[in-house]
Amino acid sequence: MLKRVDVVTLFPDWILSAEELGVTGKAIGSGQITLRVWNPREFTSDVHRSVDDRPYGGGPGMVMRPEPLARAIEAAKADGASDVVSYLSPQGRRLEQSGVGELAHRESILLLCGRYEGIDERLIARYVDEEWSIGDYVLSGGEPAALVLMDAVIRQLPGVLGHPESAVQDSFSEGLLDHPHYTRPEHWAGLDVPAVLLSGDHAAIAQWRSEQARARTVARRPDLLTSQGSEEE
Repeated sequence: MLKRVDVVTLFPDWILSAEELGVTGKAIGSGQITLRVWNPREFTSDVHRSVDDRPYGGGPGMVMRPEPLARAIEAAKADGASDVVSYLSPQGRRLEQSGVGELAHRESILLLCGRYEGIDERLIARYVDEEWSIGDYVLSGGEPAALVLMDAVIRQLPGVLGHPESAVQDSFSEGLLDHPHYTRPEHWAGLDVPAVLLSGDHAAIAQWRSEQARARTVARRPDLLTSQGSEEE
């Protein structure tokens, strides 16, 4: 299971904020996860600590230079980081629950966060082993995506969540959306908690939750059922 996360980023404080928040902070604080950041600016060789430059061929924006990134990655690997470099990119594999499970079963992950117009393609060809995307849209950098990936993966680890069944019963764990949830008060704003949840009949409750999960998936994400059927074939 995952024990260590390394992140190559121009904004270490953004990533390190995870140490103080939520289940990710709990896992790091307890020592279950080691988090380390590597700032490419610390691996520059010029007085201005340059990490970017104008793109060849013209066009707007700046492109991250390969040399500082390469040195940061090499330093992380020399310190014991994963040999697999995972680049956060909208062109990558869509991060879904199956991928989250794969990442959670690795001992360590090394995340590479881009900025500006992107990263010099030669760095990607030389160092990047896989690319992950959290959706079909563009962010200002890879840091938010890295935090999303970290949260999704770390909450899968044993002991991180308060109840061991919480991660198992999440949305997408069975290829469906989650069922509705209710808590106190029993009556609120003219709406009542479904009677079956108050019955104490665990079999009936399980059946209701299963039916609700499927109905919600049909209504909101029928594509999940289509892909599920394709996989079964």
